[in-house]
Amino acid sequence: MPRPHWIALLLLTLGYVLALTYGSLTLATLPAFLALLVAGWLVRRPARWQQASGHALFIVLAAALALHWLPGFLGAKVIDKAVFSEGAVPFSMYLNLDKPLIGFWILLACPWLLVLRARGALTGLALTLPLTLVACLGGAWALGLVTWAPKWPDQAWVWILNNLLLVSLTEELLFRGYLQGGLQRLFGHPGLALVVAALLFGLAHLGGGWQWFYLASLAGVGYGLAYRHGGLLAAVLCHFLFNLAHFTLFTYPMLAPS
Repeated sequence: MPRPHWIALLLLTLGYVLALTYGSLTLATLPAFLALLVAGWLVRRPARWQQASGHALFIVLAAALALHWLPGFLGAKVIDKAVFSEGAVPFSMYLNLDKPLIGFWILLACPWLLVLRARGALTGLALTLPLTLVACLGGAWALGLVTWAPKWPDQAWVWILNNLLLVSLTEELLFRGYLQGGLQRLFGHPGLALVVAALLFGLAHLGGGWQWFYLASLAGVGYGLAYRHGGLLAAVLCHFLFNLAHFTLFTYPMLAPS
């Protein structure tokens, strides 16, 4: 394993040991950590069946971590039923320790996805962000999910840190870096990989209804184009800046049913 990976693994271990010490984790998380280590070991093995088994195990674990199904992760609630604008659904937010493990695993086990093209990232962002904003926020407004509601609430900074590091970065590592990048490497068809990753991103938001599936799939296309033209950095920035525009300029998270 390269030295930067050992450093990242050491820092990750230190952070979660501190979380365990201060009660944000319990020993019930140990099976999840062991399963992630097994998945990481398998994908580095030479045999194709071992690699496929490792990826399959990780996908199952990623779904369970993203849905907060695994025990022992005690996220701190930092926003509790806040109503950010008139008519909005109350919003709560936790600083979760399970979902970030998805991103850490991908960074450590799949270094090929780190296509960090600094100049390309700005170009990719400039090409895709405006279209994504118009298509998705305009669509949400047309569907009656949001309305114009500029604001800067007291909780904005903690929301920004959470959304950048624990939401946008983690989700783009999974859906664009791991899924879109992996499918493109596997099948050699960038358009197919982009569409499949975007639809899977939409499915992850299906719990909010068909409208959110449609809008999230559309956003996934935008983020996928940013990734294709500017690498992972462009995709993360496109995702985060889109979420920031939604948070600060429109109803967040959505209008309450009338």
